[in-house]
Parts: sequence; C-alpha cells; structure tokens
Amino acid sequence: MPLAMPPQLTTTQGEERRLGVELELSGITLEQLVFVVADTLKGQAQPVSDYETDILTEDGCFRAELDFDYLKQLAREQKQHPPGELEQAATDLLGSLALQLVPLELVCPPLPLSRLNELNRLFGRLRELGAQGTRHALHYAFGLHLNPELPDTGIHTILRYFRAYLCLHDWLDAHEDIVAARKISPYIRAFPKDYVKQVISPAYQPDMTQFIEDYLAWNPTRNRAMDLLPLLAWHNEQKVQAVVQDSKVNKRPTLHYRLPNSDIDNPLWSLQHAWDGWLQVEWLAHDEHRLEQVCLAYQAHLNQLTPDFIDPWGIKVRPWLR
Repeated sequence: MPLAMPPQLTTTQGEERRLGVELELSGITLEQLVFVVADTLKGQAQPVSDYETDILTEDGCFRAELDFDYLKQLAREQKQHPPGELEQAATDLLGSLALQLVPLELVCPPLPLSRLNELNRLFGRLRELGAQGTRHALHYAFGLHLNPELPDTGIHTILRYFRAYLCLHDWLDAHEDIVAARKISPYIRAFPKDYVKQVISPAYQPDMTQFIEDYLAWNPTRNRAMDLLPLLAWHNEQKVQAVVQDSKVNKRPTLHYRLPNSDIDNPLWSLQHAWDGWLQVEWLAHDEHRLEQVCLAYQAHLNQLTPDFIDPWGIKVRPWLR
C-alpha cells in the first residue's frame, strides 16, 4: 500500500519535496547490507574503506557503514597507507568489538516523496535477511531518522513546523513507544520546558537571526529528538559551528527528526509507522488556525500546576490530530 502524503507535496519552487532516511540496525554484516541495497535498487557498490561503502543508484548515493567515526577514519588512513601486521590485527580486533556494540547505519539520499515505497521494499528484504533493531537487545538504542525537506526555509515556515512538532512531541513519543535504552541515552532529549513555552507563544515572532541565536542559547547540541542544527547551519553555518563545534552537523535545508525507533526486525513495522506519526506534524503545520489553537492550549497546559503524569498532554492533544 502506498504511503500517505502530506498536504503540501512540492516546494515553493514547484519541485517535489524529498525525504532523507537514516536507519540503524545490526544482526547482519556490512557486506550483506551492501549486497541487499545494491541488489534491491540496482546499484553499484563502491567501497570507501573496510567499514563504509557507497552504493550508487538511479535515486542517488546510499551509504552503508559502521557507525563508529574513529574506526572509519582509521580504515581510510590505512587504505592509503597500508599498516603492518600488528597494526592491522589491532584494527581488525577493534572492528570485531565495535560490531558487537555499535550499529550499522544505512544513510539514504533525499528521495522524492513518491518514491518512498522503494525504502519499504528494501527494509522488508533486510528483515528477511535477519536485520535486528531497537528492541532486540537492552543496550541497543537504534533509531530511524527522518530528514524531511521543507516547502521553503523561511522563518515563517520553520516556525510553523517547529511549533507543530513541539505541540505533538508527547504524542509522538507515545506513538513510537520509545525503548528504555533510547530514553536514557542522551541522543533524543526533549527541549527545555521554558524554551518550548517561549517558542509556542504568539508573542514570539523572531527573524532568522534571532531564532538561530535563541535556539543555540538553549540547545547547543545535536542531542534533541528534533535537531534543527543542520537547517540552521544551512542559513548560517559559521554561527552554528562557533557554538556547537561538531563536525557531524552537516548543513542541509531539512529538518532532522531523530525520535523514531528502528524496529526493522518487527514484521508489523515499516517506514509507514514513523511516517504516519510525522504526517501529523505536517498536517498541523499546514493548518495555521488549528496550530494557533493547539499552541495556546499547550501553553496553558505547561503553565498549570497539575503534574503531566496526572493530566498528560499526550492524551489532551489527541482531538487536534487528523
């Protein structure tokens, strides 16, 4: 069944909007991951090092890699300057240990929304091969990241999407049923309550410069369930890097939604689960009147004295869902 689509399918330039996807998994080898991607999407594998391979397809360049920066850099250097036996043995041992602790990652290029079913087909084949996801082991904190291209990158559009996400975060958290390993990890922390109250206030009408300054003051980190740093770097990379100083912040005109689990080994799971959750953000951002109502209601909720666990916002927000 084709995935449902958001209310705005094109950018303001008239191009079809795109979505980038990153999937973390284990249970199969890097070589198996590369083979399945290349075979499913009729691509050509081009090794970068022993721990990362590009797969060139008609839809763009996919990358399969071990999510361990130090080991990848070491392998690249050793490819250019072959090591001695002892050094190579030490690298191989480190790689074997890393495979037990860190995930493989499949980084997909931005795909037109009409092509997303290709990823569902690919994920299905990975599951059949034995790929494992978030729930397979207690220490796994694997995620599925969505990088949706915005209709435009102006401050008005960014604020609409960000406010919609903030208002729906609690519902999305419940929708994804986030596992304990990911909840206690630093990677998908929620935004500070006082910052949320500032952003959803009708009085908050910043220009892009002020928005970037405010975001960095409250969130000088990639570790947010909705990471705006790549998008803000697209506007002002120098300012973002001056505060964050993180080489992993790659500027691009997309949001970076990091909340969903990677449940690749669950036969009832597919890209559609996380995508259906994200579509609620799309629909709310698209309806400015409804978004204004939800922001006011959420602001009142955050200002009340009753603890959230007694009167949970994740339930109260449901009447505004589509």
